[in-house]
Amino acid sequence: MRHEGYFMDRIMAEAERKFKKAVEIAAQEFGSIRTGRASPAIIERLQVSYYGTPTPLNQIATISAPEPRLLVIQPYDRNSIPDIEKALTQSDLGLVPADDGEVIRLPVPQLTEERRKELSKLVKVRAEEGRVAVRNVRREAVESLRDEEKKGDATKDDLHRGTEEVQKLTDRYIKEIDELMEKKIDELMEI
Repeated sequence: MRHEGYFMDRIMAEAERKFKKAVEIAAQEFGSIRTGRASPAIIERLQVSYYGTPTPLNQIATISAPEPRLLVIQPYDRNSIPDIEKALTQSDLGLVPADDGEVIRLPVPQLTEERRKELSKLVKVRAEEGRVAVRNVRREAVESLRDEEKKGDATKDDLHRGTEEVQKLTDRYIKEIDELMEKKIDELMEI
């Protein structure tokens, strides 16, 4: 026989997993937004047409930042250099690749004030998308709790306790997204 809190444990565990995933996705989105400092994260998920198949750059090359304003891309297959350069040129990063037949060097210029403001707005949009995802998880969890109560597998008290618990988790994960957003904006505004 299942213990009474079984359904709540299951709903909470599922909600927590989804909350963490929402924060992880927001963090990845923030990582892909370029600051004035060279970071492999800004290009590692860039899709490159590798033998006709869209492939993330980090699966076909090693990306390093040997200097604060330089990324170096070392492809595993030298034949992919033109495809990598094409993907970089077509991206909205505004970076100009240069290759020597072995590696691609990608200088990362200082951001203009205007570009910093645009990117800050983009960070805020991505943060709001993350908060919306977290609120959607809260809504799903509360609906699941209500369903358990309707089925008679939970009491009104269980529902109330569960709803409060879900709200605490929601607040915690939204705070995490907000902290990541603030950190990213600070990075962008750093000269």
